[in-house]
Amino acid sequence: MSEKNESKRIGAKKHKNSGRNTKKGDATWVNFTIDFKENSKSFTLNQDVWAKATTDAIRNGNDPAIVVVLGEGNKKTRLAIIELELLEQMVNNGTK
Repeated sequence: MSEKNESKRIGAKKHKNSGRNTKKGDATWVNFTIDFKENSKSFTLNQDVWAKATTDAIRNGNDPAIVVVLGEGNKKTRLAIIELELLEQMVNNGTK
């Protein structure tokens, strides 16, 4: 996986240098600042990882999201991590 390919796959705008410049995070998609994480078998989410994603999103004026890609080759599982409150808002606004 490359952040470029994953960004393109969902239609997100990739940030130059993976957010090392003024635009933080790996990409922007709709109202999300996305941080892509890839590993063949596992990904550890902890408060520090989420805090960085949240800080980057706030700096961009967006909501935070972490996209986790697990697996290798053609067998990949893609997951998105967002705040529960945001998911509840999406459900309550008719995206059931």
